[in-house]
Parts: sequence; structure tokens; C-alpha cells
Amino acid sequence: MEITIAIFFVIILLFSAVIHEFAHGWMANYYGDPTAKFMGRLTLNPIPHIDLVGSILVPLFLVLSNFGFIFAWAKPVPYNPHNLRDKKNGEMFVALAGPLSNLIIAFIFGTIIRMMMMQNIDSSMISFFSFIVYLNIILALFNLVPIPPLDGSKILFHFLPYSMQGTKDFLEKNGMILLLVFILFGGFEWILWPILEFLFVFFTGSAGLL
Repeated sequence: MEITIAIFFVIILLFSAVIHEFAHGWMANYYGDPTAKFMGRLTLNPIPHIDLVGSILVPLFLVLSNFGFIFAWAKPVPYNPHNLRDKKNGEMFVALAGPLSNLIIAFIFGTIIRMMMMQNIDSSMISFFSFIVYLNIILALFNLVPIPPLDGSKILFHFLPYSMQGTKDFLEKNGMILLLVFILFGGFEWILWPILEFLFVFFTGSAGLL
């Protein structure tokens, strides 16, 4: 892949990851925890959120190597669950906020694509917006995988009964290994990709853009 396209992909991923983390901080602040605000992380300015490895080097490497699966991350926004007003559901809503923000972005730009296609507008902007939809769906789906430290694990833990505390402990202890296994042994191809295709068509109205 050309370096200019690779940089273009990384920029989209970076800003999408920043919005993802901002959403976590915003939701935590909404539920009573101002930790992110006090630490200067409740902002859409990408600089405080950038993780050199996760925001730039990893996605750039994956794009240039045609790895087939592209992801990135920003510095996690800190929050204190003990400050949340809703002790029962607060952590789950904070976890959901990140992936939901990416799906909202995908929906907005997918709707724009639909409108442009309905008006038979042949524009390079459609391809640009398609990248935004595609990458934001990836970010949302990947983060919803129920393996620590991803957001999906916090959502899963919210619904696990206390009798399955052992399962939670196992996942937390071995999360990074399980996540690596998931990535290397086709978790994206066999599980996430079909969902990605469905959501892309649902948002944009066209499979040909993917």
C-alpha cells in the first residue's frame, strides 16, 4: 500500500480512537467521575490521547504490511469507578460509550454516503467516507470482543453472575494471551468480518464500497 494511503488510514484511525476514548471520559464524567476532566483528557485534542505505539506505529505497520486486520488504540482515559453514581451499571455504560461513539460515526458517514449515492454523485469523497465507516466499525467491533482489556470484557463482567467469578479471574489473568490467540487464529476473519460486512451494508446501503 502506498505510504500516502497508509498515512491517511492512520490519521482516520487516530481521530476515531481519540473520539472513542473521549466518549469513555465523557460518560464517566456524566455519571459523576471527573477524573478524565481533571487530567486534561476530556478533550478531542488528539495530543493528550496519542500513544506512540498504539496510535501510530502499530496501525502504520499493519497497513503497510497488508496484514488484513487494522486496529489502533489511544491512551486509555482514566476513571475511578468508585466515583460513579450508578454503582451497578456505571462501569458498563462507560465501557459501552467508546464502541457506541464509533458506531455513531459510522452511521453518520454511512448516511452521507447513502444520500450522495441517491443523488448519483460520483465523488472521491464517497471513498473517503467509506474508509471512515469501515475503520470505525472495526474499532467498535474489536473493542466489543469480551476479552480483557477490551471494553467488551467489562460489559461481559457486568452480566456474569457471582458464581462465575472464576471465569472472570481467568479472563483477567490471561486476557492478553487470549486476545493474541483470537487475532492470530482467525477471530477477525471468522467472527468479526461477517458482522463488519453486514454493518457496512446496513450503514452505507452498498457492499461494493467495502
